[in-house]
Amino acid sequence: MSNHASTLVRLSKSGASVSQEEWSVLTLAQFAEGSLDTHCAAPQKRLLPLTVWLEERDALIADATHPIGVWLDSHEDPAAIAEDLPSLAVVGVNFPSFKDGRGYSTAYLLRQRYGYTGELRALGDVQRDQLFYMKRVGFDAFQLKAGASIEDALTAFNDFTVSYQGSIDQPLPYYRQRLLQRAAGGAE
Repeated sequence: MSNHASTLVRLSKSGASVSQEEWSVLTLAQFAEGSLDTHCAAPQKRLLPLTVWLEERDALIADATHPIGVWLDSHEDPAAIAEDLPSLAVVGVNFPSFKDGRGYSTAYLLRQRYGYTGELRALGDVQRDQLFYMKRVGFDAFQLKAGASIEDALTAFNDFTVSYQGSIDQPLPYYRQRLLQRAAGGAE
């Protein structure tokens, strides 16, 4: 995973927007080159790999001078940080490849099972065609693949007007929404 992007696509109640990246996404390779003190001494917002978080959790929580985030790789279990979620301002989920969809399940579990309400960010090989579906499972920030069109990405969330299955963004499946409309006397 690279820390190439300087902008993010973020979702809010008013829609999708572009914002400046405020977080440094650190990799395990960077920690191999230096210590935790080297990478976390400056008062910056940092997204740490799960392995580093697990090794240094107590020290990082005790030193609450700046917000902390953790990112999970596609094979890592979100249960590893379930108890720590109240301490985390951001949780990132890495998509190492467009073809690797395990991050969707990770996001769903973080939102549904573990009740995470903070920023949930998609990292790695994130492309426009995935954004609508990532939003459905709970992602609300997206660090796009290098070279992606931000303007095009902003339109991705409007690709579909109806989703048949329930998910984080709309728990009721479409048929139940229609039944409720009918019961309330609404139009079809």
